[in-house]
Amino acid sequence: MQKPGQDPVAKDDVPWWMKYAGRGLGTVGSIIAIFLGAWNCASILFGHIDCLISGMWQMIAGFLVVMIEAPCCCLFIDFVQNLSDWVEKKPYWNRAAAYCLIALPAVFLCPGMSSIFGSGLIFTTGIIYGLMSLGKKGSRPDPAGMTSSGVGSPQGTVPPTTDHHTTLMEDPDVWRPT
Repeated sequence: MQKPGQDPVAKDDVPWWMKYAGRGLGTVGSIIAIFLGAWNCASILFGHIDCLISGMWQMIAGFLVVMIEAPCCCLFIDFVQNLSDWVEKKPYWNRAAAYCLIALPAVFLCPGMSSIFGSGLIFTTGIIYGLMSLGKKGSRPDPAGMTSSGVGSPQGTVPPTTDHHTTLMEDPDVWRPT
């Protein structure tokens, strides 16, 4: 469903399944991370202060991710929709870096299974957004077309050569300083 004022054509060429994978894993993974963070906080009963801090960090990280990925889960907070819209306007690599960075401290503070799995889901969401930032994979003829045209010239202005031993120094169409 299109938002009001949104462009009818998508600005990027990321596959639809990858967008849903990032959004779905971010939503479900952050909810799981919140519950596993609460489980880590229960380790205070055994005197593990570092696991308490790790659990609180993991719960905050999970709450941030769920606010960004699924603002409908946080309707009781006024600024969540504005935050989500602001993050949507940023490039994917920003979100990837943020998710990967906020997932790491909980694992370093308390390297248990609940920290690794909960923060790992947030980290995996960051990996998916990192892959989305790389863009669409090129087709098979694209790399071949780039190597057969002249270096530094637009595609198709220099006829392709059949000699595969030509170097940059031997190519007369390459600009050289005088």
